Amino acid sequence: MKWYDFILLIVALIIIVLSLLQGGKSEGASGAITGGGLNVFAKTKERGSEKVITWLTFAFAIVFFFIAILVSAMRS
Repeated sequence: MKWYDFILLIVALIIIVLSLLQGGKSEGASGAITGGGLNVFAKTKERGSEKVITWLTFAFAIVFFFIAILVSAMRS
């Protein structure tokens, strides 16, 4: 493994951790079965740490995409 493979692996692990830190946005399957949570169009804004984690996840996903393209180009 080259150094850029390790960077790609580290960024992937960061994305996984950030995704696990995010709270659930819905009630899940139990809400779908029981009919709970029908406020689909209710305005729920993320605030504080939830918003920061969402933006960090988005930023690391973009970084992961570009690093994956660079690694693919370097191997060719």
